[in-house]
Amino acid sequence: MSEGVSENAVDAGFVPDAIVVGAGLAGLVATYEATRAGKRVLVLDRENRANLGGQAHWSLGGLFFVDSPEQRRMGIKDSPELAWQDWQGSAAFDRIGEGDGPDRGEDHWGSRWARAYVDFAAGEKRDYLRALGLKSLTFVGWAERGDGSASGHGNSVPRFHLTWGTGPEVVRVFREPVEAAEAAGLVRFAFRHQVDEPGRRGRCVRRGPRLGPRAVRPAARGEVLARGRRALRACGHPRSW
Repeated sequence: MSEGVSENAVDAGFVPDAIVVGAGLAGLVATYEATRAGKRVLVLDRENRANLGGQAHWSLGGLFFVDSPEQRRMGIKDSPELAWQDWQGSAAFDRIGEGDGPDRGEDHWGSRWARAYVDFAAGEKRDYLRALGLKSLTFVGWAERGDGSASGHGNSVPRFHLTWGTGPEVVRVFREPVEAAEAAGLVRFAFRHQVDEPGRRGRCVRRGPRLGPRAVRPAARGEVLARGRRALRACGHPRSW
């Protein structure tokens, strides 16, 4: 195994409170938030340490804000209601179902997450990132504009806020505190590991590519699947990932 990772990080005396699957941007953010609460986190990823942050490192670093000061300065009229309408125009949620119980549809949690994210982007997100040292340029771009209408798909107004330092800076502001938490003993990375499936009762099945066929099942109270620019909590919702 590379990176000095033992066959089983838990056997080495590290018992995590949470397991984060994926060390991309979503995984780093999830790990950062967990360590802020004093939790011990085991992070599993198929790549090596040089790839912390995943594809976000190579991105342009655009941020989605709603009704931001930058938008208002440019005369762009935006609101959470308009942003939510735009989001629904692209997502086309049509299987929401009823309530949070067994009658909920396949789109239930996706819709709930999307609405919460729109509210976050219209509220504390900008201050949250600025407190970490991440700032955006003064102009706003119009990415993913779709058909340009408020009833169709895509953004009906510009919402693309380009960050100073682009993707590498977006990754850095989360990578550095996570690495500091690692040095403090709150985080353990297991690189070059493949996760076959989320386990039950807080047990995540992971497999090292050079360890042979034996599966390793570290136990934790919670598991987070962090993939594709989103972090989804898997415990209790095996179909939502």
